[in-house]
Amino acid sequence: MSDSLRFIPLGGVGDVTKNMYVYEYENQILLVDCGIGFPNAEMLGVDLLIPDITYLLEKKNNIVGMVLTHGHEDHIGALPYILPSFLPAGRQVPAFPIFATKLTAGLANAKTAEFGLGAPVQVIKYKEPVRLGKFSATFVHVSHSIPDAANIAIETPAGTFFHASDFKFDQTPVDGQPTDILSIAEFGKKGTVCLFSDCLRAEQKGVTPSEHTIEESIEQELRNCQGKFILTTYSSNISRLQQAINVAGRFNRKVCFVGRSMIQAKDVAVKLGFLKLPKELEVTVEQVKHYQDKQLILIVAGSQGQENSAMTRLAAGENKFIKLTERDKVVFSADPIPGNENAVNDLINAFSKKGAEVIYSEINDAFHVSGHGAASDLLLMAQLANPKFLLPIGGTYKQMVAYRKIAMQMGYKKENILLVEDGDIIEFSKDRAIIAGKTPVRNVYVDDIEGIEVHAAILRDRQKLAEDGILIVVVQIDEEGKVYGDIDIISRGFTDFSQNKELLFALKREIQNALGKGKMKEWHFQRKQIETVLEKFIFKNLRKRPLVLPLLVEV
Repeated sequence: MSDSLRFIPLGGVGDVTKNMYVYEYENQILLVDCGIGFPNAEMLGVDLLIPDITYLLEKKNNIVGMVLTHGHEDHIGALPYILPSFLPAGRQVPAFPIFATKLTAGLANAKTAEFGLGAPVQVIKYKEPVRLGKFSATFVHVSHSIPDAANIAIETPAGTFFHASDFKFDQTPVDGQPTDILSIAEFGKKGTVCLFSDCLRAEQKGVTPSEHTIEESIEQELRNCQGKFILTTYSSNISRLQQAINVAGRFNRKVCFVGRSMIQAKDVAVKLGFLKLPKELEVTVEQVKHYQDKQLILIVAGSQGQENSAMTRLAAGENKFIKLTERDKVVFSADPIPGNENAVNDLINAFSKKGAEVIYSEINDAFHVSGHGAASDLLLMAQLANPKFLLPIGGTYKQMVAYRKIAMQMGYKKENILLVEDGDIIEFSKDRAIIAGKTPVRNVYVDDIEGIEVHAAILRDRQKLAEDGILIVVVQIDEEGKVYGDIDIISRGFTDFSQNKELLFALKREIQNALGKGKMKEWHFQRKQIETVLEKFIFKNLRKRPLVLPLLVEV
């Protein structure tokens, strides 16, 4: 197809997180966002997921730039893990430029600095187009649950595309900056080829409420709190932090930020002027002991129940400066991200067992307002952008289907509303849109501590260990190739052989038989034989599949 643009989601379609999108025109590539995803309970020892950039590695010299929509982790969190693949020798920043609005750039550069990278993200102003090769990107301000969020109009020789990730139409936002409806409408008047739209709340009728009401809810709960008032939310939810600070000032309570990510987000927001925090109002965690509980508001990281987060350690009694009492009140001002429900429930239970009063959405929904538009918000965006095609992003497949239903109510034909998957290659001209192919994408698992990829084979081993345990078989072989001494069998998380001598004897017999089927010095063959025979025997007799590790030792 001549004069066409290719759009490839590497993450963020069919799920809520791991947002990363490729716009490709001729031999030039513009990237939008670079976010992380969150593991589920089956992904043992995995801290986060990142987009699969295999498609980009052979084309990295074609990348003309990257733009970032806002500062949430699922849109900027993968930068420290992905940018090193694009660094020229001897440099700490990639050859292509990266642009974002002021707060987003500050949060992103603070994140890359933690990993020893440079500050690659440059600040761009709203409504000032930036030329990146054959692309022109214009940032348009939108309301979201973090200040300084943007949608991006991307103008190309194949037409204009409007990238509307994570937005709502809040007329009374905490920062006083509502969505720039006029600028969106101006692009719509010119005509857009496709609207790539947030669809997370497509199933919800009406409009998403304003964040403004939450401050009143915080104040109401604080009035009857005789102990510490502990609030947890996303670290990047600067507006919520501001609301808590405002209430603290009115009630003469000191504010203490707890958790590395929370402190970092606070510091960046204060420095850039997005958070107003009087110096006399803040205390450090070490200074908490100098104040009575009823003089404190703690704003704590870890609202999603993340392992080793400040909230998890606090609930477990592992914070040496802060101890919970029955007078304390804990408020969850964030709903669980899909997949995190169990972790959040465990955290709520842990605080409840300590005797603290815990407020969460199931018993009081006044402390969290979504940053995503509901059905009427989404319809308004489509009316303003006036696209020929619609493609929902940033939601699960059922939410994409719900988006298609409401778009069809506006009069859009079903074939002009594209439901795609990560890795699909969608080719747009001014009058046509087709799925022209697919690039394979896989889950890329990362250990956040080491910052390295956890391969799928390792994850499978971890799952097997968790479910069925491990069986280690140690066989000593003498120089003549015969078994020397007794065969040692060690089990963990599987069965206690001291209570089952018959099974232990039978296992050793199976190993002896397996070793007789090949030459003793063919180590690889013998290990495989032991592994295969024992797996079959154990499953037949115990219906278990432990990880079997044979060790042959020459003595």
